[in-house]
Formats: sequence, C-alpha cells, structure tokens
Amino acid sequence: MDRLQETATIVTGAAQGIGRAVAIRCATEGSKVVVADRQDDESTVKEIIEAGGQALHVVMDVRDQRDWRMLVDRTREHFGAVDRLANVAGVVNMHSPDNVVELTDEGWNSVVDTDLKGVWLGMQAVIPGMVERGGGSIVNVASMAALKGLSNLAAYSAAKGGVVALTRQVAMEWGTRGIRCNCVCPGTIDTPILADIPDDMRSKYASAHIIHRLGLPEEVAAAAAFFLSDDAGFCTGEILPVDGGWNAKGNDN
Repeated sequence: MDRLQETATIVTGAAQGIGRAVAIRCATEGSKVVVADRQDDESTVKEIIEAGGQALHVVMDVRDQRDWRMLVDRTREHFGAVDRLANVAGVVNMHSPDNVVELTDEGWNSVVDTDLKGVWLGMQAVIPGMVERGGGSIVNVASMAALKGLSNLAAYSAAKGGVVALTRQVAMEWGTRGIRCNCVCPGTIDTPILADIPDDMRSKYASAHIIHRLGLPEEVAAAAAFFLSDDAGFCTGEILPVDGGWNAKGNDN
C-alpha cells in the first residue's frame, strides 16, 4: 500500500518499540519519515533506507520546545514540510511508587513532562505549518491506562488521560482548518520494556486480553498508519483501543 505517498511524517520515540514500528510502517506505506528520539540510535533509519525508503534521524527531547522547533525546521529542510505527526514517545515512572499517596514530584514530572507535555508541544509545533498547507493528520499514542483504573500507574494514567483529552481538543479546535487528530490506546504490547519480566507476570498481562496474548508493536502501528492516512479522512477526535479485547471485558481486569 502507498496510502502515505508524498507525505513527510515525524514519529517520536522511534528508536524502539511502538515508535519504531510506526516509523517503519509509515515508510512502508510511502511516507518520508523523520525518526525522532532521545536515543542516538540510527537502526530504525537504517532499516527504512535498506528497504528503499527515505528517512532522517534526529536526536531530540520531546519535553523541550526548542528541540521541537529544530525538529520541524530539519524536517522542512529535508522533506519540504511536515504533513503527518505520530506522537509515540512515552515513559513510565522509574523514580517512585506510582500510587497517588507515595508518588513524588520527580516521579510525576518525569512522566507528565514526556507523556503529556511532549504531545502538546509536538502538536503546537506542527499545526501552524499544516494549516498553511491546507491540512494534516496527527495520531497520538495514549494507553488503556487512560480508559481503565489500573494499579500503580497514577502519573502514567493521568498523563495518558490528558493525551486523550488533548486529542479531542485539537480535533475540535482545528478540524475546520483541515487538521485531523486521533488517538490509539494500546493494551499491553510486547516491547523491549517487557523483555525481562518473569513468565508468570507475562502470562498475567496476556490473560487481561480476550485474545490471551500480548499485542505486537506492528499491530499498534497498523492502527496509527490508518489514522494518518486519507483512508481515515472522516475520522477525527476518535479514541481507538488496540487492546486484544481488554476494554470489552468490563470489570474483569
């Protein structure tokens, strides 16, 4: 498929996991891809180029407004414009327990600054240029933690819930100017962050889903690519669980 032909797409958090899968999927569908990440890791770009695609690696921090300006400028220099944005970069709290009582300022800020502020700064940076060009498409990656109460994910749930709200806000504010903004909410996805968890914990995570397995980054990427493409031209402000049926299980978490 070439649904993203003649577009340039910025993907954050694209060095590994879901971000890497989204970047590769967008390139497969014809987009020129800017692989943005805090890690100085060019493996995603190399894979895209070796497959015949076009990609640019940019080291940046989504929490920094100046880095976003630099990223947009470099995208324009190399590919002419920013047509699509996939906000994928995200972290979990590694500084303190992540329940409301024991959560620390450092733990809260580390998550909210990346997972929520980073999404806002990204949309703020690209929307004016998209409006000038007559439109564009944004997809934000939130989490099922935005839609369900989950233990020990206070900062993460708050940040991802904010991503859902911001998605709807941008869709409402900019829809008449040609900007579509949608959100995917993954369930538990088999990414490098889960590589070292014990088998019993992996089985517990898998059993939360009706399908009884962990999701693949490529499955989230397929949903993101759909929203970024014109095939989703009548979709905006949508929040899509990509969760193996987890959300459909009601109170059986």
